[in-house]
Formats: sequence, C-alpha cells, structure tokens
Amino acid sequence: MIDAFVLRALLAGVGIALLAGPLGAFVVWRRLAIFGEALAHSALLGLVLALLLDVDPTLGLVIFAALLAAALWALEEQQLLPTDTILSTLAHGALAAGLVLASLLDGLRIDLLALLFGDILAVSDSDLAFLLVLLLLVAIGLGRHWRGLLSLTIEPDLARVEGVPVRRLRLLLDLLIAAAIAVGMKLVGLVLVVSLLVVPAAAARPWARTPHGMALLAALAGTAATLSGVGLSLLVDLPTGPAIVLVAVLGFLASVTAARLRELRMRSRHGSGGLAGEPARR
Repeated sequence: MIDAFVLRALLAGVGIALLAGPLGAFVVWRRLAIFGEALAHSALLGLVLALLLDVDPTLGLVIFAALLAAALWALEEQQLLPTDTILSTLAHGALAAGLVLASLLDGLRIDLLALLFGDILAVSDSDLAFLLVLLLLVAIGLGRHWRGLLSLTIEPDLARVEGVPVRRLRLLLDLLIAAAIAVGMKLVGLVLVVSLLVVPAAAARPWARTPHGMALLAALAGTAATLSGVGLSLLVDLPTGPAIVLVAVLGFLASVTAARLRELRMRSRHGSGGLAGEPARR
C-alpha cells in the first residue's frame, strides 16, 4: 500500500503537470522563460513576507507572484525600457530585499535547501486543495480565452485590429504563469521551477500538429516526468525535485533526437516540411 505522503506527492505532481502543460506551450511560443526566471528569483521576498504575516507560504508566494506579474505588465505597457531590463531590475531587487529582510529578522527560519530545490514529499492536504482550486481556475481561464490567447501569440497587431482584448489577455496569461510558478516551487524549488513549464512543452513541440495537441502532449510529458522522477527518487534516494527535472530533460533529449531522425527520413523520401507544434498563421 502506498504511504499517504507518497500519494500526496504523486497527486501534486500530476496536478502541477496538468497545470504547466498548456501554460508551458504559451511560454515556449512567446519565449517567456525569462519572465518565469524573474518571478522565481524574486520568490524569496514573497516567502519572507508570508512568514512575517503568518500566511500560508504557498498562498503568500502565489499572491506575491501575481503582484509582481502585474507590476511587470504595467511597466511593459509604459514601453520606457526593454522588457529584459525591467525583468532583471525587479527580480534582482526583490531577491536582494528578501535576503536583507530575512537577515534582519531574528527568529525567522527559512529552509533554503527546500526553497532552492523543493520538497514534494512534504506536500500537505491543504496544498493539494489549493492546487485543485488553482487547476480549476486555470482550466476555466484558458477554456474561455484560448482562441484569444492564440491570436495574441500568433500576431498581436492583427489580434488588436480584430477586437481581441490584447492587454487584458496578456495580463491574464502573466498571472496564470505566475501562479503556476509559485505553486511549482513546492515541487522542485525556485532554481528548477521554470523547467516544469519549458521542458515538457519543448519536448512535445516536435510531435504536435495543433496548438491543442501541443498543450495535451506537454501535460502528458510533464506527468510522465513527475511520476518517474518521484519513483526514481524513492528507489535510489535522490533529491526529488532535481530527479523530476532530470527525467524531463532526458525525455526532451529523446524527443528531439527522435524527431530529428524522423525529419531526416521524411526529407529523404518527400522533401523538407514545416515545423510542428506552432500555432498556424492566418
């Protein structure tokens, strides 16, 4: 019989994989990995503030990540500085503020190893409930605005002309990604959390024929990597978060290698073809 803590870890891993699959597709399409890295690096300040206010750390991380995402969105709208400059400035400023605040407060203890690399085996029932609520919210948000988000991803100017609320949908996507990153830190920590979004989606990209197919394949790839990583960590006594990411990266390498071999075979028979996994342009 599976121990309760292992079952919670597996359920949390599957939930995060299902959450990260479709969002990761947009991260890959829109090259938002640097946005995720910025949110992850600034998470320490959110954690310290949550502990100071006696708020659940996961909830505190989600709220702080959402506020930071909104601030980044607002600054990008002003178009005063390049996006990467804004991201770097806010992320490193928040990280420095978190380190300073943590050092000044007596009695505040932070498990830096768990923060850096996660602790999926410590997932609680409340964490699972919170994850389920977030998963439902993301499913509703993406279900209602999928076509608009695709239009925004393919051609923002054309989407704006067609009446798509580009600014509002950009903010929605940023907030959903921020929430997924904040929750994913429980699994693999802030060092590796962005990989949950990027790696499975990148592995799915060569095999997807449609945007919907890529989102589904990314969710399946993330689920397989999470379950395999948890199982491997229990069998060989490895750190769980890095084990999950390592399995995901190995899966990505296998995927792109197999896709390349398939492309070479098809090219030798029928000539060159287009890229898979991209939203079709109008």
